[in-house]
Amino acid sequence: MDAHEWAQWHAEHERRLASPHGFLAITSLNFLDGTPRRFPDAPGEWSTGPDGVVVDLAEGESLTVDGATVTGRHAFGVLPERGGVEAGAGEAVIEVARRGGFDIVRPRHPSHELRRRFRGTPAFEPDEKWVLTGRFVPFDEPRDVTVGAAVEGLEHVYESPGRVEFEALGTPLALTVFNGRAPGSLFALFTDETSGITTYAANRSLAIDAPAADGSVVLDFTRATNLPCAYTDFATCPLPPAENRLPVAVEAGEKIPYERA
Repeated sequence: MDAHEWAQWHAEHERRLASPHGFLAITSLNFLDGTPRRFPDAPGEWSTGPDGVVVDLAEGESLTVDGATVTGRHAFGVLPERGGVEAGAGEAVIEVARRGGFDIVRPRHPSHELRRRFRGTPAFEPDEKWVLTGRFVPFDEPRDVTVGAAVEGLEHVYESPGRVEFEALGTPLALTVFNGRAPGSLFALFTDETSGITTYAANRSLAIDAPAADGSVVLDFTRATNLPCAYTDFATCPLPPAENRLPVAVEAGEKIPYERA
């Protein structure tokens, strides 16, 4: 275990989290419907319908969308699930997105107090014993898995190509995994016996590189990270599937953020 390399990785992870328009900059979470509504931290009146999200900007108000200044009425169209658009509003960015079947608006202001006061995330000291080898076992066909969300009443659906089987502290374990961002890569959402005690209660996430030709994978729990909902109530993060509640204490990776302690 290279402690310096781990420290560099963690610093980069925290830098992305606390970027000027990252999750710590979100000032509200607004679910849209057919009634035009104005929010105190974003210009315009916002609504949604069969043709997607629309904003009506009053005189003197504007947004920047795809590098162009828009005024008056602007249609964002129908957004794909987990997709979205970021519209500029001065120093702020207005995120227009679709989550769990709902259209949302999330303004992101760099001056938000949560971002300004961020001082990093505590974590367990990296320990080689939590870098484990597992085996990817694909399903006969990928499965859609429905999971809950940090926001009550919301659900997410992820495609799962299979599960990863491994052993920790002498206990045989398995995690249902989802497709990661890089081709062939995977990720798992999980809780364990530390959840709600030393680690965030709702979830943690583990990125897994693409399996080798023999199906072997590396599970580096020293790089288990919090999701944005660990820091802000304005996140719609997915919860782990029930089978990913590990009956062991994974004393590795990120702990409960200072903001939630």
